[in-house]
Amino acid sequence: MVKKPLGLYIHIPFCHAKCAYCDFYSQSGAGDELMQRYVDSLLLQMEDYSAAAREYSVDTVFIGGGTPTALPVKAMSDLLSGIDRHFNLAKNAEFTMEANPATVSPASLAKYRKMGVNRLSIGLQSANSDELSALSRIHTREDFEASYKAARQAGFDNISVDLMYGIPLQTADSFQRSLDYVTALDPEHISVYGLKIEEGTPFHRVKDTLILPDEDTEADMYLDCVRHLNVKGYRHYEISNYARPGYECRHNLKYWNCEEYLGLGCAAHSYFSGMRFSMKRDLMLFIDSMEADITRGSMMSGDGLSLAEEQIKNAAPIDEIYTVAPNERIGEYIMLRLRLAEGVSSSEFQHRFGMNFDAIYGRRLKIYIDNGFMTYNGDRYAFTPKGMYVSNYILSNILDFDEESRIVGGIADGSDKA
Repeated sequence: MVKKPLGLYIHIPFCHAKCAYCDFYSQSGAGDELMQRYVDSLLLQMEDYSAAAREYSVDTVFIGGGTPTALPVKAMSDLLSGIDRHFNLAKNAEFTMEANPATVSPASLAKYRKMGVNRLSIGLQSANSDELSALSRIHTREDFEASYKAARQAGFDNISVDLMYGIPLQTADSFQRSLDYVTALDPEHISVYGLKIEEGTPFHRVKDTLILPDEDTEADMYLDCVRHLNVKGYRHYEISNYARPGYECRHNLKYWNCEEYLGLGCAAHSYFSGMRFSMKRDLMLFIDSMEADITRGSMMSGDGLSLAEEQIKNAAPIDEIYTVAPNERIGEYIMLRLRLAEGVSSSEFQHRFGMNFDAIYGRRLKIYIDNGFMTYNGDRYAFTPKGMYVSNYILSNILDFDEESRIVGGIADGSDKA
């Protein structure tokens, strides 16, 4: 029997030091003992989900955070062994790990590659030292370059590099220097994220004092980035992502294509068996719940979620859970697919939902096509680069955005944490 594909996301909520702009769930200063307890708890959660995932083949794994490479190598080895033990891991699975340049070495990178990690996502953010300091990054450009070269020497032939624009002290020229620096290294994939100042972060507390590019400069940075990376051979396949042909991130494409994935660990989100659910952003609650057997062994069965929705809501680690209604699936599909350069195909939409996309949305989208924010080729609607830059605004006009935006909040959106 052909097994259904499944993505696996594992959240590592540890950092050596938390960046001033980051609102992803993580904490700094954890010792090896606590990190090992967390990994052991993840192994228990894998055990719980293994029966429900028996009919699936895990073809993508993404270990994110936080900073996964902050884990001791022994703990990471235990974690990766657990994945292989509890899930049907496809032979050609894409296996990504996020890395901070200050937390890896040639020896650790060689071990990760030997353990089966075949894709590395390295958080550079900027190639300019003053901008790195302003972001409170713990690494230098030299650290990044050393880690990049060590990764190549360790056998990684699929590397992604993260950059940010719209950050403190940045100018159009300094951003161009970062782009030139990264493309000269020739990674297979580049992610470029705009800074978002989120509530609860140190940046938010001092937002009025930050020296940031103005809105027009930031927009120019985005559009210049699209043009520059296209010339260098990187296809702009998703709002924030660019890849050499064949190196698009298969795991993140699952999010945008509304495919199934399981999220393990505190703060992780899942879309599985027709339901979206997330774990609470509470490290010790997660560990204590797994160790105390509060939810273990009862949450999942071979048929998916076995407890009533209300019971799962009340289980200690669960934060939010809901069944995606048929009408919600349409909004999710449109919002997520329009993040991709290929957009929404009317014929594919008809096949998937039995509805005429042109009749429902065509009139609403015409103004954006006429003004150069979208294209339409007789079947497919897609954002242009300038449409992608203001996509949130456009989507809010055509969808119930307050309801749908929580979906993006739970998946791969925002700058690399590591």
